[in-house]
Amino acid sequence: MLPSQCFGASAEPWSRTISADDRRLEELENWLKGHADTSDLRPASEDASFRRYFRLNAGSESLIAMDAPPPAEDCRPFVQVAGYLRNMGLNAPRILKADLERGFLLLSDLGADQYLDHLPAERDRLYRDAIDALLVIGIEGHAYRDALPPYDEALLSFEMSLFHDWLCEKYLGLEFSEDEEHEWGRTVSLLIDAALAQPRVFVHRDYHSRNLMVTETGNPGILDFQDAMNGPLTYDLVSLLKDCYIKWPYAFIESQAKRFFDAQQGLSLDWPEFQRFFDLMGVQRHLKAAGIFARLNLRDGKPGYMKDIPRTLSYITELADVYEELEFLGGFVSGQVLPKLESMI
Repeated sequence: MLPSQCFGASAEPWSRTISADDRRLEELENWLKGHADTSDLRPASEDASFRRYFRLNAGSESLIAMDAPPPAEDCRPFVQVAGYLRNMGLNAPRILKADLERGFLLLSDLGADQYLDHLPAERDRLYRDAIDALLVIGIEGHAYRDALPPYDEALLSFEMSLFHDWLCEKYLGLEFSEDEEHEWGRTVSLLIDAALAQPRVFVHRDYHSRNLMVTETGNPGILDFQDAMNGPLTYDLVSLLKDCYIKWPYAFIESQAKRFFDAQQGLSLDWPEFQRFFDLMGVQRHLKAAGIFARLNLRDGKPGYMKDIPRTLSYITELADVYEELEFLGGFVSGQVLPKLESMI
């Protein structure tokens, strides 16, 4: 899922007050008694889903309590994938106590220092660590990949429909002509084919500067992994390097992507093939992200992500001159979507 910020600073400002008739919070406090001090229970972060996170203390240790109300949320994938990541030797939260039926978890706290808070000052060190962790996931994740849901054609297509339906039609009021619909369908097919043609790996699905935490040991702390899937090799890499929340010069992106590529073993792709997969995977993800940002605004009353859409879509327009197949999409975004968006936000 995108976006989400666990345990750290939120894109949307937190209300510091907690409703007096918050029955789930009362249930959570009762569940925590005997395990942690609930007297200073306080919001830790806001999430784009129905999940809530609270920070509290157990002696000198800071902990996180998750409230994931059923049936809107299911804690099981979080617990499962956290276990996989920790088995790989990576820094994911420990599950200290769980009530899966009621949707309550007590977790170790990876702190509040998002990667984004330390950028650009510590860029090279942090991205070296993040790519090293991705390489571990690529190797060690093979043991768990088949236990994850497949990142398949239906989901890839649905994700891109969010751009078409929520950003273009519902928010901007753009109507696609018959020719534009045809070109849109051709572009979607191109991006799906490119995603499905890639080697399959354990995919975090939201590996970026707001879900990676700066930690003293085992950097990075990895969060928001519950939607992990068996999917395309370049997905997490493009999430990291073509981040919706911060943008880097092309030379840095290429150098980091090349380092990742050079570390692959037994890969039946050359660098130009890998680079094409990387670029087209980014287009799929950025269409998805822009659509989700618009949906968060319209459906969920969270407008704070709208400011990130121009940056997100800029990755697409920059590729229009590189790939002939993206000429329609790049022209549509630069000629219709961005001008109208800029007049509205």
